[in-house]
Amino acid sequence: MSTLKTNDQTFDKDISINDVPVVVDFGAEWCGPCKAIAPILDKICDQFGDKVVVGKVNVDEVKQTPVKYGIRSIPTLLFFSNGEIVKQEVGLQSEQTLIDNVNQIIS
Repeated sequence: MSTLKTNDQTFDKDISINDVPVVVDFGAEWCGPCKAIAPILDKICDQFGDKVVVGKVNVDEVKQTPVKYGIRSIPTLLFFSNGEIVKQEVGLQSEQTLIDNVNQIIS
């Protein structure tokens, strides 16, 4: 599974049309911790395959969605299940923490 790039116009639809949980990474190109978390999210895509979708929101390009969800620090990960936020992680997280979070939302 590849990552889903989403924007203000498609965000709600991208989250709600998926039958599987969605992890959305709010970050920016210039953010060091955001760059560090990217390969971990790629591994999660590979490991969980069709059981989860990983979305990316560049806060420099997408302005309304981060405000709507109260994003104040990056990276912030929002975990959605059935279109609702079920978990949030702020800052750089370990691979194991993110895997544990995904396991919680897919079970």
